[in-house]
Amino acid sequence: MSLASLVTPAATREAGVPVSCLVFTLNEEVNLPHCLGSLAWCDDVVVVDSFSTDGTEAIARAAGARFVQHEFTGFGDQRNWTLEQVSLKHAWALVLDADERVPPELVAEMRERLPVASAVVAAFRVRRRFHLWGRWLRYSSLYPTWVVRLVRVGRVRYVNRGHAETQVVDGRTDALERDLIDENWKGLEDWWARQNRYSTQEALYELDDPAVPLRLLFSRDPIRRRAALKTCGRRLPLRPLWYFLFSYFFRLGFLDGFDGFRFCCMKAMYQFMIVLKKLELRRLGKPVRPSRPAKDPLVGCGT
Repeated sequence: MSLASLVTPAATREAGVPVSCLVFTLNEEVNLPHCLGSLAWCDDVVVVDSFSTDGTEAIARAAGARFVQHEFTGFGDQRNWTLEQVSLKHAWALVLDADERVPPELVAEMRERLPVASAVVAAFRVRRRFHLWGRWLRYSSLYPTWVVRLVRVGRVRYVNRGHAETQVVDGRTDALERDLIDENWKGLEDWWARQNRYSTQEALYELDDPAVPLRLLFSRDPIRRRAALKTCGRRLPLRPLWYFLFSYFFRLGFLDGFDGFRFCCMKAMYQFMIVLKKLELRRLGKPVRPSRPAKDPLVGCGT
């Protein structure tokens, strides 16, 4: 069976869920069919590509998705460009990376909740469930990790934050109960290549000292709590060791068995990469620091 055969053509897709799906790609011919195959319910799928050189475009077009390209300058920038420049069929947009899948339970919840959502609700956060080596790493991946991915078009703006992004939400942010699936189909070589890129972006960002107020450790918003915890973590000496102890023992990563042990080691090594790159950037004396708003968007936005 070819990867393209995993994708449901647009002509046979179900209707009834008022959501446009935005899938962001760069050379994702391995992951994209799994993502698009989980979007059979959606009648407006847009693949936003950063000029791939593999079969990404052919897979997207064969699936009946709209295909647009835009130069990548940051995750937040790419999401904003799409929400502002691409005409979408629905008032709600689900923001996805190509290695993510939308399970039927999450589809059913969106179908039930969106038609009755209050006008003050501008976004929904969702838990991301990370899979690697063919299994869910429930504990070592620090589940639940909350991300804001279902947004009311025109009411949310993304802001680059290291290798990822945060959001400025014009209204209330509610939570969905069902999980989004994040699964690595490319293997460890690709995973390490991405961590190498991400650690550079994180090092540049941290050099600007974008500290989140530690009082947010007690926030009811899990995204704010996580940001404050990261601020604490990057100030600790022996940061990679503390990350391993936190993820493997305090967050029960050992319950994932040997897979949990090696994943906690991998993530601790990622933290060490950030530390080393910050030292190197300081030695060079001319880091290119990313722009950020005068007020951190995690403070005072959404609820």
